[in-house]
Amino acid sequence: MASLKERTAKGFLWGMVNNGMTQILNAVFGIILLNLLLPEDYGKIAMLMVFANIASTLQESGFRQALCNLRNPSQRDYNAVFWFNIGVSALLYVVLFLLAPVIVRFYDDSDLLWLSRYLFLGFFISSFGIVQRAYLFIHLMNRQNAVIGIVSLIVSGTVGVIMASHGMAYWGLATQQVLYIFVVAVMAWFYSPWRPSFHIDLRPAWQMFGFSSKLLLQNLFNNLNAHAFGVLLGRFYGDYSAGVYSNARKWDDMGINTVNGMVTEVAQPVLTRVRDDKGRYCHVFRKMLRFVSFISFPVMLGIGLIARDFLLIVGGEKWLESATLLSMLSVYGAFFPITTLYSNLTISQGRSGINLWCTVVLCVLIWIGLIALHPYGLRVMVMFFIVLNILWLAVWQWFAWRLVGLNPWDAVKDIAPFFVFTIAVMALTWRLTLSMENIWLRLICKMVVAATLYGGIMWLSRARIMRESIEYLAHRRYE
Repeated sequence: MASLKERTAKGFLWGMVNNGMTQILNAVFGIILLNLLLPEDYGKIAMLMVFANIASTLQESGFRQALCNLRNPSQRDYNAVFWFNIGVSALLYVVLFLLAPVIVRFYDDSDLLWLSRYLFLGFFISSFGIVQRAYLFIHLMNRQNAVIGIVSLIVSGTVGVIMASHGMAYWGLATQQVLYIFVVAVMAWFYSPWRPSFHIDLRPAWQMFGFSSKLLLQNLFNNLNAHAFGVLLGRFYGDYSAGVYSNARKWDDMGINTVNGMVTEVAQPVLTRVRDDKGRYCHVFRKMLRFVSFISFPVMLGIGLIARDFLLIVGGEKWLESATLLSMLSVYGAFFPITTLYSNLTISQGRSGINLWCTVVLCVLIWIGLIALHPYGLRVMVMFFIVLNILWLAVWQWFAWRLVGLNPWDAVKDIAPFFVFTIAVMALTWRLTLSMENIWLRLICKMVVAATLYGGIMWLSRARIMRESIEYLAHRRYE
């Protein structure tokens, strides 16, 4: 059997392939749709996503993480979760179908009546593939997950673009999301060897619910955090402002997901395996922390560097306001994968209650702050959101110190060098390309110069995580 280190490295590699290809395809389809659609079209979907994602969280109920946290999940465990998810999702869809007129009145937009009922089909369809995807996740079948994600994006993105080009606007966006979920579920059945039985016994699901219920509440509040702007902007400013922010957040999330996907696919299964040895646990966690910082800071702050040039080229002047917001949000995105890693630390220690506490308090602070600051404009709201999320990392670190003895100074030493080097690289790149008038030349030079400077600094400073990554990709033994 492969060593834990080898399996972790392969997991990171396939996570990188999956998320890299996913975001490339998202970018391709996103660029096409930017030219076919208006901010208002994105705004309508953004205003509904909070309801769809909350329903999806309720139907999943934190059982994927709960199954992963079991040493050896049985057929009985999988089967109970499968039927529980389907039953809950069917009930939720009926409830949301009936509540659609209330959503219309809340936003004062009649277009949302049947659009919402159509979009909400996605979370019901996904319930049929949750356990299959959990099986792939638990067994670190990252290659299969990569294929599923890439194929699903190609199929759904193609259909969405065709519909948008034929004047179906936001219906194309909604179909893209529903079809993506459908293809993912079908392919998960193809790759997962697990199959349900009609012997329905929900008792194992209820036994897991003590652990998963905390994750359920945490995920609910995570969704409220993620979609706070969509709800509040749609309510206070209308679908245009919601669409402008939604587009900026979409491109920021592409970068985040490229890095974050590597963390979520590997961190919890690996950390769960070493949790009984605190010394080894801290060693593994710190190596993950260095790797995430090494990747996240240049990727996300690089997106912020090129945001204005990129969106002006691919979308035109109508997306200029989104470009400014994207530059701001890239700072938040640079730290988000680190937050995810700390979250996986507490979950792997069986302390889902800590995750719940952190998420609930942060969510309450965000909503209070955004509501209080909305008279001052969108940029002030975004700045508050960014600063609060970064400062909250100190809370996660305090819990990591209490749970596994991770010294705060060690964490700072793992993170700070990559952040400082990246800031220096981005500032120097911006200064060197400032006088370039050709927007295409400026965009290309920013990417080339920043990548060259960052790689050169990492190599000259003998960054161990970079050398280990290169050696692994070259199929040589390391450490």
